[in-house]
Amino acid sequence: MDLYDAYLAVRHRLHDGDPPEHVAIVITERDLLADGAFDTLSEALGWALEYGARRVTVSVSVLDESVVPTLARELRRLDAPAPFVVRGPDDADGEQSADGEAGSADGAAGGADGEAGSADGDDAPIRITVGLGGKAEFAAAVRELASDVDVGELDPASIDADDVADRLVFPEEPDLVIKTGAERLSDFAIWQSVYAELYFTDVNWRDFRRRDYLRAVLDFQDRQRRFGR
Repeated sequence: MDLYDAYLAVRHRLHDGDPPEHVAIVITERDLLADGAFDTLSEALGWALEYGARRVTVSVSVLDESVVPTLARELRRLDAPAPFVVRGPDDADGEQSADGEAGSADGAAGGADGEAGSADGDDAPIRITVGLGGKAEFAAAVRELASDVDVGELDPASIDADDVADRLVFPEEPDLVIKTGAERLSDFAIWQSVYAELYFTDVNWRDFRRRDYLRAVLDFQDRQRRFGR
């Protein structure tokens, strides 16, 4: 850690504001094609946990869904600092794909006994979605609701926000959403991020550093959250 990074870390530690407990990072398929992109992701996950986050969600948006299986396979080999799970479009119902076991701290698949990571990913501190945009995820949740109504398991008059959230891939709402390289969310977590604080940086993912993450956290700590009010 160089002197400027250390200065930002001290500012963060002495700040009166609480750091974000749930951080979401939005990156693109193109971002991951750059040299060192997976190393940057591993480091960013470590920074998030180091500076107060208890949960990290990574959304990888893709233009060509045919690359999702390959990309998901590579992400499951990620050298992550904590247990993680990777899910793609076929996991919109909350179930793992055939090869989508929870990852461990060293990137290996979690064992059946769940020692290396949560067997279903619900408790994994790091969750990664690939190619599943917010519109597609919400549409899948609506289809599941309609199916439950059709078979008589759900009264349409009783459907509320919790029923929708329960059918999302990762229902928890992030406190802070970080997007690199552009000022748009790329169809990320439409439902979950409605009250999140958004942080956009002109820095491209390949150049994202500890100081850029700390700037995002400090910006969050400086804000007075109103949660839509």
